[in-house]
Amino acid sequence: MTKTILEVKNLHAAYGQTRVLHGVDFSVEEGGVTTLLGANGAGKTTTLRAICGMVSLQGSIMFDGVELVGKSTEEIVRLGIAHVPDGRGTFTKMTAVENLQLGAMTRKNTKEIADDIERIFAYFPILKARQNQQAGTLSGGEQQMLAVGRALMLRPRLLLLDEPSFGLAPLVVRELFGILATINKQERVSILLVEQNASLALNLADHAFLIETGRIVMSGPSEEIKKDESVRAAYLGY
Repeated sequence: MTKTILEVKNLHAAYGQTRVLHGVDFSVEEGGVTTLLGANGAGKTTTLRAICGMVSLQGSIMFDGVELVGKSTEEIVRLGIAHVPDGRGTFTKMTAVENLQLGAMTRKNTKEIADDIERIFAYFPILKARQNQQAGTLSGGEQQMLAVGRALMLRPRLLLLDEPSFGLAPLVVRELFGILATINKQERVSILLVEQNASLALNLADHAFLIETGRIVMSGPSEEIKKDESVRAAYLGY
């Protein structure tokens, strides 16, 4: 029997007076990959920020039975939720390995941290070769891999990914999504994916929710969503 690790109910979110989410409901299964699809401005990024306590919100966000609404971003991180924001958010003046170490700042065991850095290097060998290079001098694909690696240094139970393919070459995207699939399967890290490339997202995810103007308008297994005529026409291009 599958277990729900994240359950969002009647979520409303706003930036000042501008309401962005209007009663959003969705869930993420433990060990699964769920994707939020939608056009630019639909509310996908705001949903991830709401989970992390970064916007004004109302409603309920339960993470493994713990209510996140009212908790600080730091408290949410400590519960085991890692966020890879759009734009990657690497610390450009620090080296690649220093960025990874920063991802483990809530942890104390130096041996485990060192072991996990080697684990990240096994997933992303290019980062091992670039470990002493300033993050700002890495390519876009390398910076995205570093951002994912830094998030994994938290040893999260839930990984939030915001547009990981944005601005990357197709070959790099294929490699990155292959690694994400491996991480999900081998480490059982649950993933909530926001991705403009709907075909990529649906191939990685096992469940999908379609959000339009701050409301969920469709949900179901990814294989079923792929077959929907309106989704194919609007998001898959065929």
